[in-house]
Parts: sequence; structure tokens; C-alpha cells
Amino acid sequence: MGFLTQSIQVDVTTSGMPLRVTWQGRVYKVVAEPVRWFERRRWWEHPEPGEAGPGGGVIDHELWRLQVRLSPGAEVATFDVSHRIGTSRWRMICVHSEHRSSPRPAAFRPGGQRISTHTARQHV
Repeated sequence: MGFLTQSIQVDVTTSGMPLRVTWQGRVYKVVAEPVRWFERRRWWEHPEPGEAGPGGGVIDHELWRLQVRLSPGAEVATFDVSHRIGTSRWRMICVHSEHRSSPRPAAFRPGGQRISTHTARQHV
């Protein structure tokens, strides 16, 4: 199973931390400290050597796990979103339908396949 994504709008702090997510015409407020990690380019698809050190294509995406809600009394939802570094492009990666105890998702296989035992989520 690969990634299926949709464009979203994300309002961020001056340091780049997500505050609000607009998805499918609804505005969700981030209600817990976001968790961030990074995704490297798919080097196995482009085997030519790259330059050592930081630069274009070494780390392409920030991935964020966000706890959000529509209103103060609404149920908290968990979103995994991707931000293309150097752009304002944000994508919805996964909407979890129940809370996970782990703050970081399972590992990924080459080709973007998620390795996970967590099945109660909606990929968008």
C-alpha cells in the first residue's frame, strides 16, 4: 500500500511549527505539541551519487504527527502531514481514527509502503 495524499493548508508559527490545518473546507486547531521527523529522497530510485552534506534532495520532506480538533469540545483527531522543505506545499498523508500510544508512526519500506500493525486509520 503506497501513500495517497491531498493538498492541505497549514498555518505555522514563525519557527515553522503547525498551528492550524485547513482540510476539506474545515479548520482544525493543533492542540498538542506536534511531533516532527524527516524523510530522505528515494535514493534507490536514483542511484547516481550525490554530493556529501546538506543540499537539495538529501532531505526532502518534514513529516508531522498532529493532534487536532475542530472546536474546544470536539474529539481529538490525529493527522500525519508532509511538508516539502523549501516550499509552502503541505499534504495530508494519513488520518488516524483512534489514538496511538506511540508518537511516531511505524517504519517505511522502500517505495513508501508503511510497515505497521495499526489498521484503524483512513488513508487519504
